[in-house]
Amino acid sequence: MPSPVRKTLAGLRPYTATDAANAVDLSDNTNLWGTPPLALSAIQNMPVAALSRYPSTPPTILNETLGRYAGVGPDMIVAGCGSDDLIDCAMRAFAEPGDMIAMAVPTFSMVPVFATINGLRVHMVPLSATFDVDIDALLAPRPALVYLCSPNNPTGTALPPSTIARVVREAPGVVLLDEAYGEFTAAPGFSLVQENKHLVVTRTLSKAFGLAGLRVGYAVLASALAQALATVRGPYKLNIAAEAAAVAAVTGDLAWVRDRAADAATNRDRLGVALRSAGLAPLPSEANFLCVPCRAAADVAQRLLRRGFAVRVLTGLPRITDSLAASQGAALRITVGPWPLMERFVAALQEECNACV
Repeated sequence: MPSPVRKTLAGLRPYTATDAANAVDLSDNTNLWGTPPLALSAIQNMPVAALSRYPSTPPTILNETLGRYAGVGPDMIVAGCGSDDLIDCAMRAFAEPGDMIAMAVPTFSMVPVFATINGLRVHMVPLSATFDVDIDALLAPRPALVYLCSPNNPTGTALPPSTIARVVREAPGVVLLDEAYGEFTAAPGFSLVQENKHLVVTRTLSKAFGLAGLRVGYAVLASALAQALATVRGPYKLNIAAEAAAVAAVTGDLAWVRDRAADAATNRDRLGVALRSAGLAPLPSEANFLCVPCRAAADVAQRLLRRGFAVRVLTGLPRITDSLAASQGAALRITVGPWPLMERFVAALQEECNACV
């Protein structure tokens, strides 16, 4: 019999995380300072009886909490199982199969995968050497959706606010603005969403908030769009522990989160200085990680793994800078953590970096 697998899945493979079972994991840009204290306490103090019940749908208290944080009403919040879940749902809510989604590349690797699975055509425009985007080229095919990631994964670079504002102003359809790393910089999404009814801003509690294992993300968008997105998302997407921890973190742990985000920014810049002193050329970053062009990225990553550090290997990146051209589009992505940990990592990398150019 013919294969029952959808033709759109041809050539796609399941996502595989970096193997960090026996290493310090610097590969996935989570919070290496851990989990905020009140969120942790909320999980530890959950009544066992709650586990036999479905979570609230909609998660009213969480929506109200996130709305206060974003400066919007709860009717403009949709929570989901990580912000990537909501990006996927947005493609199904705001585009028909066969429509086009435009994006600047390189960017979050799952976005073109979601687009392909959802039957969308993908229009990619390389970032410039200054990590900006050619807006005219991006919007030329009149896409139904535009995806922007700022600060961008995997480069760490942020788009100029003027670029984001112009894309939102001129896009013919819905703009998805992924601000997963928004807590590490002055991300503009919350200030734009009130006046732009076709803008969807996604955020996550997996990065600065230290709740990656609970998978909590949310979208901020006009209430009419929020109803459509919530319909596609479906019920019961957030478990009870995730909701309790998220409410506690956003309500009572903001000082902790902001302090750790500031620490990450400081240590990111210190790490950049150390890497440049070692002859490397990390890309400018406004996130909690550095992207370091490295010709022998896969080999260096394996040697670092043997030394107890797991980093993400990137290949096939557009050669938009001299350093990426020299590395043939290969790079290492390194999560930033507490400085004593970074010092140990730098010492290991310096001994292995002869293969990096």
